[in-house]
Amino acid sequence: MFFWDSLTFTDGSFAISANRSVDDAVNMGLYYILQHLNHPGTYARPELLSSILSQKMIERGMESCAFKSLLACVGGFVLGGAFGIFTAGIDTNVGIDPKHPLRTPTAREVLKDMGQREMSYAKNFAIVGAMFSCTECIIESHRGKSDWKNAVYSGCVTGGAIGFRAGLKAGVLGCRGFAAFSAAIEYYLR
Repeated sequence: MFFWDSLTFTDGSFAISANRSVDDAVNMGLYYILQHLNHPGTYARPELLSSILSQKMIERGMESCAFKSLLACVGGFVLGGAFGIFTAGIDTNVGIDPKHPLRTPTAREVLKDMGQREMSYAKNFAIVGAMFSCTECIIESHRGKSDWKNAVYSGCVTGGAIGFRAGLKAGVLGCRGFAAFSAAIEYYLR
């Protein structure tokens, strides 16, 4: 007798019923496998059990809000740095001293200005990415749904928090603008 012989489903649609998900079906299957291997006389390989458990721990770690926020922060830093270098490369005023506008800047001055712009963009993109990802994950966990509304709510929170530093009106405009942008991106991606 195999472990799946002991599984009884009333309607035959365990994974697609209203209260169950595919992850629940996988967890249930793992449970029955582990229960079968726990009986005396069965051959349980410890390396198989440890690999299954370590894989589940890694999956849970990668789905955590902290990991998603850290990943968005690092990705935002890299993308912001690349964007900063690009914009500094096409800017004709890089390295020019406002006190002496006719003097040709040296290579060191140009590279210093490009590096400052790169770091500024990288830090800003990293902060925005981490804020957006963290709030989206928290909202998704609280609501228990993964849909386009999470991104819109998170965009409003992130844009409002960034804009609120300049005042209430800027906070409201930041909330609206970032939420609209998030809705447009979600509409395009889904």
